[in-house]
Amino acid sequence: MKTILLDIGGTFIKCSDSRQFPISSEGSREGIVTAIRRAIGPMEGLEGIGVAIPGPFDFRSGIFLMEHKFAAVYGESFRELVRIPDSISIRFMHDVNAALQGNIRLLDLYGQNVALVTLGTGLGFSYALQGHIFTNEKGSPARGIWNLPYGGGILEDFVSGRGIRVRYSRKTGDATQSALSIAKKAFAGEKAALEIYAQTGAILGEALAPILRELKIDALLMGGQISRSLELMKTTLQNALPGMPIIKAPEQAVFTGLGTLFENN
Repeated sequence: MKTILLDIGGTFIKCSDSRQFPISSEGSREGIVTAIRRAIGPMEGLEGIGVAIPGPFDFRSGIFLMEHKFAAVYGESFRELVRIPDSISIRFMHDVNAALQGNIRLLDLYGQNVALVTLGTGLGFSYALQGHIFTNEKGSPARGIWNLPYGGGILEDFVSGRGIRVRYSRKTGDATQSALSIAKKAFAGEKAALEIYAQTGAILGEALAPILRELKIDALLMGGQISRSLELMKTTLQNALPGMPIIKAPEQAVFTGLGTLFENN
């Protein structure tokens, strides 16, 4: 079965064949459609399209339901929007669930209770018990942590890329740095950057501890762009989660997870 797998984020679409295309989730309808069409490429001979995308989204019907991202296509059908022929099968999975499914496959975690946290422009969370991923009625992760109350705001305000930038700016007065550049400064030994990333691990661990205990989680997986710098926050994260194995997720996990949608065809 000839398929293309897409990981649609807020700024880029990553393809299973290693191509990458810019997309603005805050852009116009036309801009969003053009980016997705470019990523799919020629449809002649194509039999299946797998799509990993953030929620809210109706993963069973393929309907955009986001108001903070992709607002220009809210309520629209992915198939109709991109003009995909009925002969091509389209299957959708929440991006965090896809990553978790891929991790379970790649790391052979079917017999364990595992949770995945993704740190990037936002904060994602999904969990699986004995290989079964729990979702809500629309197909999104059954439980979110991004909007947990924290520090007079929500958790995502503190541990996402935005949170890291804001806390670094408050500490140093420098509002020009990205989460990546702050990480580079930390790896180079800058004290303020090291403190910000250490604090990120502590905040996240404090929020996760009661949830992981409740779900009887055996291992915590860490994914997303910011988790590439896991070494900078692992000590404080581990201190808040004593005895919990903390594993950096393989980056190809999203496409491995998406690929499982077509295995029985």
